[in-house]
Amino acid sequence: MRTIIDVDDALLDAAQSELGTATKKDTVNEALRYVAERNARSRAVLDDPFFLGGSDLTDAEVMRGARR
Repeated sequence: MRTIIDVDDALLDAAQSELGTATKKDTVNEALRYVAERNARSRAVLDDPFFLGGSDLTDAEVMRGARR
């Protein structure tokens, strides 16, 4: 689908340099993909039961030892 938008050229140039894309279309699509997937990546890390050792908090033996 074609969409006509007014894009800030300085931001587009910066994004193109950062993403290593060659065209405006590729830059916009890659930037949109990155933002859309960023939330999924954040959720995956935060939902990981082993993140920062969180899995030990449900282990009764570990918790008994922590109280000593």
